[in-house]
Amino acid sequence: MKKLSARRRHPLAALVVLLFALAATGGLYTALAPADEAKADQGSSSSLAIDEGKKLYTVGCASCHGTGGKGTSDGPSLTGVGAAAVDFQVGTGRMPAQQPGAQVPKKQAKYTQAETDQLAAYIASLGPGPSVPNKEQYDPNGADLANGGELFRTNCAQCHNFTGEGGALSKGKFAPDLGDVSKKHAYEAMQTGPQNMPSFPDTVLTQKDKGDVIAYLKTVNSDEAETPGGYKLGGFGPVSEGLFGWVFGLGSLVAVAIWVAARTAKAKKS
Repeated sequence: MKKLSARRRHPLAALVVLLFALAATGGLYTALAPADEAKADQGSSSSLAIDEGKKLYTVGCASCHGTGGKGTSDGPSLTGVGAAAVDFQVGTGRMPAQQPGAQVPKKQAKYTQAETDQLAAYIASLGPGPSVPNKEQYDPNGADLANGGELFRTNCAQCHNFTGEGGALSKGKFAPDLGDVSKKHAYEAMQTGPQNMPSFPDTVLTQKDKGDVIAYLKTVNSDEAETPGGYKLGGFGPVSEGLFGWVFGLGSLVAVAIWVAARTAKAKKS
């Protein structure tokens, strides 16, 4: 009987087990609840950004691009252009456009970055498209400048010239100077192909290739870039340099020769 009574549970044992169970439940809630709440907060903030972006779009963009981004005779459809296109066009001040023309130039941005992000969120909600790149994409470590230069000369120099200083195109269009373009906007331009520029998705130029091209542009247009030939004449290469030599160099020699001949003839007469 004494052995049986020794094995009996203590009266408080059930209470201790209950407390442990409650503690375990509370710990499980503490571990899981913040993640769920974070997802809910993220979803609500995304929904809020879309709503605010729609308001901005209705006021500043719908007159040309139509209700719901479906496009009109004054502006193309924005369905599927993605957040990257909005961040580029609005962030560089090209949109909203002041007036229609052969090409919309860069100007002071009308919207703040926060408002641009809201517009981008709304346009992205209309259909899938390129997203805004992160810093690791447009400013990678260990970029290959040689590869970037080769890719740029192959795909871009025909319009932007060898060092990205821009050039004239047909019918009032032009390739802009890329020297002061931010790395993010340069990446987005390659992603989306704004205006007259072709797009270079990852299937054409990989993420690494785009980073190499941007690194090349920033290097050749930096203050530390060397110009062994002296004045670089807009960076157009040997054609412009040769033309300069022929016109001004040869012209100077001809002028000097005429001057010497005139002096010689005058000296003989005297």
